[in-house]
Amino acid sequence: MADRNLNPDMTWLSRGISELFPHRPESDDPAENLACLLAKSDRPLRVKLGIDPTGSALHLGHSIPFRKLRAFQDAGHTAVVIIGDFTAQIGDPTGKSEVRRQLTPQDVRDNAKTYLQQLRPVLDFDTPDRLEIRYNSEWLAKLDLKEILGLLTTMTVGQMLAKEGFSERYEKENPIYLHEFLYPLMQGYDSVAVEADVELGGTDQKFNLAVGRDLQRHFGQKPQFGLLLPLLLGFDGVNKMSKSLNNYVGLTEDALSMYSKLEGTPDALLEQYFELLTKLPLESLPENPRERQKLLALDIVAQYHGGEAAKEAKKAAESLSKGQQIATESVPEFPLTEVTFPAKLYYILGASGLCKSGGEGRRQIQGGAVRLDGDRIRDVNLEFPSPGDLDNKVLQVGKKKFVRLMA
Repeated sequence: MADRNLNPDMTWLSRGISELFPHRPESDDPAENLACLLAKSDRPLRVKLGIDPTGSALHLGHSIPFRKLRAFQDAGHTAVVIIGDFTAQIGDPTGKSEVRRQLTPQDVRDNAKTYLQQLRPVLDFDTPDRLEIRYNSEWLAKLDLKEILGLLTTMTVGQMLAKEGFSERYEKENPIYLHEFLYPLMQGYDSVAVEADVELGGTDQKFNLAVGRDLQRHFGQKPQFGLLLPLLLGFDGVNKMSKSLNNYVGLTEDALSMYSKLEGTPDALLEQYFELLTKLPLESLPENPRERQKLLALDIVAQYHGGEAAKEAKKAAESLSKGQQIATESVPEFPLTEVTFPAKLYYILGASGLCKSGGEGRRQIQGGAVRLDGDRIRDVNLEFPSPGDLDNKVLQVGKKKFVRLMA
């Protein structure tokens, strides 16, 4: 227990959280006051975070609960990451207006492998006894009908319909399938199976975390604390970060792309991003918003790519913004073998992913947003007869999107 962080300064715990329940800071009862439990416990706490690998790519919004999980690890506690290989076959109905597509076991296994690899810069995978990775099929697949019926008796239909998402679908007469009612019960049973002391989740997960407390009580365990974290807003400042809305930064993006996106973070989002995505002291940030943007980008890129790569990305981004040449290794590559020549530049813009389509590529050229090796392109019908004419040149749209064309 000597390595446990029993420092009364609980800044690491409270930073960035939206809600902690139960939370009675004046109480000395460890069942009501998490800080008290952390100080008095004679063992590392078991801190649960469940993920359903329904996709293959993570972004900075996904990293927030894992960053808090890492803070618990650094304080000497055990992170219990539950891969919802069983529950993902149902899909979390939270916030969904219709039933989610059910995944195959192989889909889930493949996605889980990719998830864990992306989380290596965030979690401590190496210190003994700091991380458990569990798959909930380990216990959920073994439940028989009698045990499932027992779970169902712990909650009423009225309680289920009070859950956000279910209530909206019911009012709109959108179908709600019975298997979806099982999802929060199964996620709650995960807390029983791993004997969680604390469970982390986004603010949209409060219902599920509360079910975990109820089921632990039902099975004679001490109820877990629920710790809720904000859903990160994307660059539009309105919607939560999402790949489908293209307002995100992916955890596996190259250093230059990541830096270029983050240095354009809107002023209104800077405080939230610093609080949730860095450890930097909020009281000593630069006053100048532009310097804050650069510091944010540099710090986050360093977390995922290292300090030197972050500095190189900063230098490359500054050169790109001035239309200057930059080092080859700084820019993601696009193979021109995927393009049939002769080819219009606007088509290449669409094929490379810099624009959603050739039509958008034309509009970007017309708007003066396209550069080729630093030179602004004005000719909408510019055509190249062969890949060799473009080999090793940087194609850029605006200040944040660029690729190096490779023949």
